[in-house]
Amino acid sequence: MNILNLFKVSLKAVGSNKMRSFLSMLGIIIGVAAVIIMMAIGQGSKESIRAELSTMGTNLLTIRPGADMRGGVRQDPSAMQTLKMADYERIMREKKFVTNVSPEVTSSGQVIYGNNNTNTTVYGESPEYLDIKLWQVEQGECFTEEDIKKAAKKVVIGTTIVSELFGDGVDPIGKTIRFKSIPMTVIGVLKSKGYNNWGMDQDNVMIAPYTTVMKRIAAQTWFSSIVCSAVTEELSDAAIEELTQILRDNHKLRDDAADDFTIRSQAEMMETMSSTMDTVTIILVVAAAFSLLVAGIGIMNIMLVSVTERTKEIGLRMAVGATGPVISLQFLIEAVLISVTGGLLGIVVGCSASEWVVPAFGMPSSVPAWSIYISFLVCVFLGVLFGYIPAQKAANMDPIEAIRHE
Repeated sequence: MNILNLFKVSLKAVGSNKMRSFLSMLGIIIGVAAVIIMMAIGQGSKESIRAELSTMGTNLLTIRPGADMRGGVRQDPSAMQTLKMADYERIMREKKFVTNVSPEVTSSGQVIYGNNNTNTTVYGESPEYLDIKLWQVEQGECFTEEDIKKAAKKVVIGTTIVSELFGDGVDPIGKTIRFKSIPMTVIGVLKSKGYNNWGMDQDNVMIAPYTTVMKRIAAQTWFSSIVCSAVTEELSDAAIEELTQILRDNHKLRDDAADDFTIRSQAEMMETMSSTMDTVTIILVVAAAFSLLVAGIGIMNIMLVSVTERTKEIGLRMAVGATGPVISLQFLIEAVLISVTGGLLGIVVGCSASEWVVPAFGMPSSVPAWSIYISFLVCVFLGVLFGYIPAQKAANMDPIEAIRHE
């Protein structure tokens, strides 16, 4: 009997017990759909995080003071004063793999206009900061280098600040607001970025000249950090090496001395987040894959019952010349048919749910093509694996005993 005839016989056998075959497929459908949905959520979350980080610049580099040990106690990096104006000036003079540089000083507190107030953070930056972090001024203008020199009390604010202090329909340009009793004139409004993946409002922000924040608000002579952008994302490592050498020389650190600063790249953060999401995705997929294992055992159970019910049929086939391998192949085909059909239906259900249901719950979703291919191959493997024992049982029957079976 050729393969085509065996396929027709197997298809007829599966079709003659529609309900039992469907129930056997149901486990596969649920298992495959669950695996695809978990992969889609994991992939979607990873892409969403990468897109979120990309809005801050894929070639972003951040220099922060390094935490040292004093009396056996690890110091808070924010309390250290290792980043000074001399570091910023030398970076500006000697940079080759870095384009934009902005020293950063931050202060959190209450901003007030009239009877309205809200809590926010003011960032003391240079004008290049907007290019580094990919901010756009939607209304008004940004402060200038002249404002930096004069420590001008000017500020660019986010749309959340506009909404909280001024309300709708009010032009904030030229208005004077107060931050920690310091009056500051609004000269620009940033284009909205909305909330990020961590639930933080990116528009609740104020950006002022760094000299203004250092002298008038924070009253300090050091920087909280220095943010830079590498020439390209690919040259981030070269830029880190360059910045490291400049700062070590400027801080007069010996060769065996540890850095008193840390440099982190956006690419490094992306890789860390991607690795974390990959681990979470693997855990979710493994949990979902257990349902496929249970479904495979269900197929084997159904096939064993089918072999027992069709014992006389098997004996008659052997009596008219069917060999053991042919009988075995017939039942293997039946098992694979059930498994693959269930897998295809599971792929349809999983893709549909990932496309329509998952986003409805506010979760990012992106079905990777390879997850569909892997799911299909797993279904074929399950059909062969769990159909092998019933097929061998049918192939090893004694034809005379099988015909006499009642």
